[in-house]
Amino acid sequence: MKILIMGAGKMGSFFIDLLSFDHEVAVFEKDAKRLRFTYNCQRFTSVDEIADFKPELLINAVTVKYTIPAFKEVLPYIPEDCIISDISSVKTNLREFYEQAGHPYVSTHPMFGPTFANLNQLSEENAIIISEGDYMGRIFFKDLYQKLGLNIYEYTFEEHDKTVAYSLSIPFVSTFVFAAVMKHQDAPGTTFKRHMRIAKGVLSEDDYLLQEILFNPYTHDQVSQIRTELKELLDIIDHKDAVRMKAYLTKIRNHVRE
Repeated sequence: MKILIMGAGKMGSFFIDLLSFDHEVAVFEKDAKRLRFTYNCQRFTSVDEIADFKPELLINAVTVKYTIPAFKEVLPYIPEDCIISDISSVKTNLREFYEQAGHPYVSTHPMFGPTFANLNQLSEENAIIISEGDYMGRIFFKDLYQKLGLNIYEYTFEEHDKTVAYSLSIPFVSTFVFAAVMKHQDAPGTTFKRHMRIAKGVLSEDDYLLQEILFNPYTHDQVSQIRTELKELLDIIDHKDAVRMKAYLTKIRNHVRE
């Protein structure tokens, strides 16, 4: 299959490495410096080259802020039957875009990234395939993710956004709070160092990505739960209530166990 990957960032490069030995792969990247470390693929910096390549599958791996603008830029240069796809963690407005784009489409979300995941060992990582899309496109990504050993789930766009609101917004907000109140430690403990490593990883993500995840319409209720729990915990601390503290620890241990 002839596959065009848009963007030679971390995930774009990952997909180039993953696909280039089994398919004819090209990468479109305007920043030529990012193409220095790509190999076994054709490298394009202009849309005219895309027209000559005639891809059968387009994987949009650009920064989430530019996902839809990047699609719009290249659509006039790809065949009508080319399947267009994204791997974005934020699906805002994508369903509406796909429905009027005039191309078969597939949308997936590999729920891991180079910041924390071991890309050589992904058996504990997950991927979501949006059920509202082209059948053959979904089969392609399902086969690909199965080969990686990922745990695969099929959700609608709405179900995906609800899942992201829970699985990303809660840890992100918890990390923000930690980063906001922390102070430098000359001799930090193990737990502090682990939290700091997570905070640095999360805060290295693109600002727009963090913003859009938190602006997800389902995020508010999840963050409100954090506020409720903090209020209860603070009340227990203020009253030095050992009985309530034990009950609270039992509750959260059961959550973690489940």
